[in-house]
Amino acid sequence: MLPMHTDIVDLRQFYHSELGRMAEQSVSAALALIWARLPDERLLGLGYAVPYLERFRADTERTFAFMPAGQGAVNWPVADLSSTALVFDEELPLPDASIDRVLMVHSLEFAESPRETMKEIWRVLAPGGRLIIVVPNRRGVWAQMEHTPFGSGRPYSRGQLTALLRETNFTPGATSEALFFPPSKRKLALRLRHGLERVGRSLWPVFSGVIIVEAQKRLYQGLPVAARASRRVFVPVLAPRGVPSTRSRATKAP
Repeated sequence: MLPMHTDIVDLRQFYHSELGRMAEQSVSAALALIWARLPDERLLGLGYAVPYLERFRADTERTFAFMPAGQGAVNWPVADLSSTALVFDEELPLPDASIDRVLMVHSLEFAESPRETMKEIWRVLAPGGRLIIVVPNRRGVWAQMEHTPFGSGRPYSRGQLTALLRETNFTPGATSEALFFPPSKRKLALRLRHGLERVGRSLWPVFSGVIIVEAQKRLYQGLPVAARASRRVFVPVLAPRGVPSTRSRATKAP
């Protein structure tokens, strides 16, 4: 059965909650260990990466927030010209080699075909471009609890993610982990978050809530190209097709 996207309303509500803000801080701290700044680069966030794009946006040449059709989209940034697009992750509306960095959050675990999605990312990345994937850890507690977005979709092990990257012409690089505290809304658990993150990173990294892997686009090996017709069709919900006029169908009497 195909994984179902978490709805955009549920994603926004989670990240506006106290637990969601704590999760954002944990994941952002892990991201900062891999990408400190992205000066004058073109950054694409795919999935629901909005909570993590703000830290990079001030330095980039431009930043896009692409959100999958199955999830839904919100306007971002709120107080500026919109950089949001509603997309299909296997058919991104971008030219070849047009993006320097891609950040995938709440994305790969919902992909209908992870390999096709990764090949599309490979296509839009510039030579030497880099990618970070944040996915639920199949061994972690967060993947087992359905009251957060990290408990939906298809979780991964580090080995599965590394194999997928290599199969789709990426070279895995730096790694990190986040979400070592339990996905509990209790005040005590949230107060202990900093200590649990610090201890968990040292003692039980294999049980982190998410796995974070950076990879670089590999150029020296060709990708097989297969022609395929698009399975995707946008249907404007506010533009009804209308009904042909009965007068136009009527035939004149002899």
